[in-house]
Amino acid sequence: MSSFDARAREWDKDKMHMERSVAIAAELEKMIPLDHSMKALEYGAGTGILSFLFKDRFSDITLMDSSQEMIKVCGEKSEYFEASHIHPLWLDLEHTDFDDKFDIIYNQMVLHHLKGFEAMLHKFYDLLNPDGYLAIADLFPEDGSFHGMDNLDVHLGFDPEALSVILKNAGFKSVNYITCFEVKRPSGENFPVFLLVAKK
Repeated sequence: MSSFDARAREWDKDKMHMERSVAIAAELEKMIPLDHSMKALEYGAGTGILSFLFKDRFSDITLMDSSQEMIKVCGEKSEYFEASHIHPLWLDLEHTDFDDKFDIIYNQMVLHHLKGFEAMLHKFYDLLNPDGYLAIADLFPEDGSFHGMDNLDVHLGFDPEALSVILKNAGFKSVNYITCFEVKRPSGENFPVFLLVAKK
């Protein structure tokens, strides 16, 4: 069982997870002209906190995650909200092809976990319809303190300017970003989070 599988049942009890998602959702609505006709994909959805905030904003939402336990929680929430347009999907997109098209793809705190994140950005581009949007919320560069020094099998955040160049090289036309949230730890350490939006 992965660490995310083990934490799935407790994930929504962390107040910060909800606060971060609410902040990201608010800024995303300012940066992207959302439309109810949009078909959305949340990649690395976890328990789908962000997508359930958007449940009345999109016509169709796919919640994709490689953690089976997280997807089980998504399914339970979808039933609870009677949200038949929300589709939990257990899939590891890093190692599996997926054939569908979306108007918007978004994720939060996912990219730094992907070893081949540049290849994934190209996959996102291919999965988007023309004029579709990609929204990425993740950490600015940090020294490894965010996950602890015993868990450094992750990228130590991203420089949004460098990420913008990679996205433009992948074919995206315009890229904008802002600082949208700050993770505050009891130790006193603060970790700023950016929201970056790219248009195909």
